[in-house]
Amino acid sequence: MKHLILVFLLTPLILLADAKIDIYKLYKMKNYEAACSQGTAILKGLQEDEEFVSIFAFSCLQADKLDKLALPITYLKNSSEARANAAYFAVILMQKELLMHALLDQYDLNSVKLPTSEYLLSVVYNLYSHDINKNKRRRYNYIDKNDPKKRYRLYITKGTTSPKMIIEEYYDKLMTKRHTYL
Repeated sequence: MKHLILVFLLTPLILLADAKIDIYKLYKMKNYEAACSQGTAILKGLQEDEEFVSIFAFSCLQADKLDKLALPITYLKNSSEARANAAYFAVILMQKELLMHALLDQYDLNSVKLPTSEYLLSVVYNLYSHDINKNKRRRYNYIDKNDPKKRYRLYITKGTTSPKMIIEEYYDKLMTKRHTYL
C-alpha cells in the first residue's frame, strides 16, 4: 500500500520534470511557439523555478505571445536576474499596450519615456513615439536607424473580435516577417 501511495505522489513530479526538459529542448531548437504553448500547461506547477519561468517567458516573447508574459512577470522575483527579466518583460508588455492605445485612440506618446531594447516591438515603439508627423494614418512606415535596408510597417486590423496590431519587417523591400499582437 505504501508503494502505491508513493507512486501516486511521485508520478506528477516525474511528468512535470519530463515536460520541463521538453520545453528546454524546444527553446534550444528555437521552436518558440511550441515551447510557449506547452509551457503554459505546466507553468503553475513550476512557478518557483525561475530559470524555467524565464525560458518560458522568452519563448512566448519570441513567439509574439506577449499576453502570456503577465504571469511570469509576477513569478520572477527571488533573484536579481529574475527581477531584471521581469522588468524587461514588463517594459515590452507596457510598450505593446501603449502603442495599441496610441494607434486606436490617438493617445500621444511623446511624454511617455520608457526604457528601450532591441526587441522588435520596442524598436517600433521608439520609432512611433519619436515620429513628429504622426497624423492619423492607416499605416506607419519606418526605416531602421541602424540599417537603412531594414524597414517596418505598423498598422491595426479591426476584425470580428478585437483589434490586432501588425508589424511587418522588410529587408530591401521584401517582407521577411509579420508579427501579430492581440
